[in-house]
Amino acid sequence: MVRRPLVVGNWKMNGTRESRKTLLANILSGVSESDPAEVGICAPYVFIPEAAELLKKVPILLGAQNVANEDDGPFTGEISARMLREFGCDLVIVGHSERRLLYGESNELVAARYKKALDYGLTPILCVGETLKQRERSETLDIIDQQLDAVVDSAGVESLANAVIAYEPVWAIGTGRTATVAQVQEIHEYLRRKISGWEPGVSASVRILYGGSVKPENARTLFGLPDVDGGLIGEASLDAESFLSICHSV
Repeated sequence: MVRRPLVVGNWKMNGTRESRKTLLANILSGVSESDPAEVGICAPYVFIPEAAELLKKVPILLGAQNVANEDDGPFTGEISARMLREFGCDLVIVGHSERRLLYGESNELVAARYKKALDYGLTPILCVGETLKQRERSETLDIIDQQLDAVVDSAGVESLANAVIAYEPVWAIGTGRTATVAQVQEIHEYLRRKISGWEPGVSASVRILYGGSVKPENARTLFGLPDVDGGLIGEASLDAESFLSICHSV
């Protein structure tokens, strides 16, 4: 099965209204439906309505950076999947390492957010990955197992056919360390093999992205790995030229 690569920019908590409009316009100028890679942008909540207007009738998916695990109610600060769909979102990141580490989101909460996204027709980008301490203790596969198992236990392995997985080696982001090509392929292959043990058809179709400081200089090599189907791009997605260079590296 041929999996179409996917490159998603995660703007995180960056930019102003005007600067994001300019950034998005510049990205739009370099993306077409004939490109090999599918392209997405996950914007801060407040920029989503305007981005949705700019992305009408263009081949870029719109996403959010998190989603509530409830439909509605007294949950101050949360944004529901229903709201995101109403404003044109296609994608949503769940379980990003920053949410897990900085805000204490458990595997069970991430699974609940993931399931709620699916309930409303959003494609969840499920982030998994280990910290430096976990890698040094040789816990990488155990941590990834726990993160993925929680989702499959909650929503079923078949749900992964309507989702995307992103591997984030937290230990290689902003630490001065770099994941080797072999290390990246090892984990991506492990994820696909694990899913294949549950359901081979889902394993063959699910897209697994790499989220470990992808840059124009390393994108072509990373995207050429057999089990890497694109990237979840952080800092480099804040510059249109860099982001487009990564998109065109597929």
